[in-house]
Amino acid sequence: MSEPSQPVTYRDAGVDIDAGDALVERIKPHAKRTLRPEVLGGLGGFGALVQIPLKNFAEPVLVSGTDGVGTKLRLAIELQRHATVGIDLVAMCVNDVVVSGAEPLLFLDYYATGKLDVATAESVIAGIAEGCVRAGCALVGGETAEMPGMYHGADYDLAGFCVGIVDKPRIIDGSLTKAGDVVIGLASSGAHSNGYSLIRRILALEALRLPATLDGVSVADRLMEPTRIYVKNLLALMKEIPVHGLAHITGGGLLDNIPRVVPDGLEVHLDRSAWQFPELFAWLQSASRLDDQEMHRTFNCGIGMTVHVAASDADRALQILRAAGETAAVIGAIAVGDRGVVLS
Repeated sequence: MSEPSQPVTYRDAGVDIDAGDALVERIKPHAKRTLRPEVLGGLGGFGALVQIPLKNFAEPVLVSGTDGVGTKLRLAIELQRHATVGIDLVAMCVNDVVVSGAEPLLFLDYYATGKLDVATAESVIAGIAEGCVRAGCALVGGETAEMPGMYHGADYDLAGFCVGIVDKPRIIDGSLTKAGDVVIGLASSGAHSNGYSLIRRILALEALRLPATLDGVSVADRLMEPTRIYVKNLLALMKEIPVHGLAHITGGGLLDNIPRVVPDGLEVHLDRSAWQFPELFAWLQSASRLDDQEMHRTFNCGIGMTVHVAASDADRALQILRAAGETAAVIGAIAVGDRGVVLS
């Protein structure tokens, strides 16, 4: 085998170290927006140092979560809409963490691509920073991996990692949920980050019959609407009234997620007429011809988070949530039984 006449560099192999360094410098201002007092140092180290705020917690417990954006990312790449998928990434993690009663403390991201485009990556990470601002957690670090041969062209993938903190006596795990509690639903901002493999399939099949708008905006805008982050409003609610259970409505929809925080011997009765069924989901159901049961296992159908409280606290809970900007309604109740979620 002949030897190359010129040196073969890492850049020749498809990895541009200079582009990676340039990206780090460009994202530092975005990360700075998210800083909390507990963060020691900035980006650039081998590890992120965050001091645990022990003075605020008698028995601090760390709650961690990780997630991605799923195939909504494929749609973002095809539409060249990179500015909001970072918000989706943060939302999928912090909304999982807050349902345990925890305050998200820190966030890290992993961005992998075949060929690093600094402008695209900065746009994505700026969205991650915006999500962290909305959740009140600090973007303390991450990793950018340029891996030619693993990803096609400028395609990229995302993963996120969140750590939150809660006082042990204030952990919410659903065990306090009892028969007679009400279920409050918080409106979603769209499909969030679930069901997009089916959505993309529908788009391919319905290409010539797409509606002009959905809920008053373009189809692209509606489908790329970022996942709503409920963290700050839920933390405020927890300070005011006892919350018995919280469920983040992600993959599996209402039917699979609410039972995860309902004790054995209880079931959930949801009144389908109690909340608005957005036009987006009506179109998806019509195009896919899914029955109601499968529809509510695939999509959030307009509800992104559920809250279980005592019936006597329902009015106060609604008042707090609505004052904070949530679209909230009592959508059901907890009863004795073992049927999971019953839609009526």
